[in-house]
Amino acid sequence: MSNTPSKAGFSHEKIETSNFLMIALILLVVAIGGLVEIVPLFFQKSTTEAVRGIQPYEPLQLAGRDIYLREGCYNCHSQMIRPLRAETLRYGHYSVAGEFVYDHPFQWGSKRTGPDLHRVGGKYSDEWHRIHLINPRDVVPESNMPAYAWLDQSPADASTIEARMRALRTVGVPYTDAQIARSPEALKDKTEMDALVAYLQGLGLAFK
Repeated sequence: MSNTPSKAGFSHEKIETSNFLMIALILLVVAIGGLVEIVPLFFQKSTTEAVRGIQPYEPLQLAGRDIYLREGCYNCHSQMIRPLRAETLRYGHYSVAGEFVYDHPFQWGSKRTGPDLHRVGGKYSDEWHRIHLINPRDVVPESNMPAYAWLDQSPADASTIEARMRALRTVGVPYTDAQIARSPEALKDKTEMDALVAYLQGLGLAFK
């Protein structure tokens, strides 16, 4: 019997013993799988059209969202309620893609050191949020969240809001020229605390 390896065996051995070839083939398979999974989503209305009641962020909310990202709030708080009974009983209606068509990037995620914030809008008063951000343990004694009291002393940055809104318009957020032109006025005399609270108070209102 011949000991000569088969052509198929030789090919398999060649792939396993070549780091470059193995990496290239893995990337090819992942790319094809990703395209098959992702591309159809760009043509589904449920993922590309806003649900009824969803509006682009107001300038103050948009500034607050930037602060939310800057301070890394997403590291502990998700904004994705999964369609599981335990989740919907605690947080409300599960998240749907149409709620996030104006979010770039969206803040979905399952990491929860703190509670999910997707439907926190309107759940507490502005004053509650301020107290919570200044000293979280005043309203949630067991909280391990750091304090953000200095946000109340930092003015909201109005210098970049117009450029931010124009950039978002290029990726499909329907801001008008008039809205963009008026945006710096909306941040006048506002603090970063005001902006962050405005952002939090706007989360998840469409399904309420």
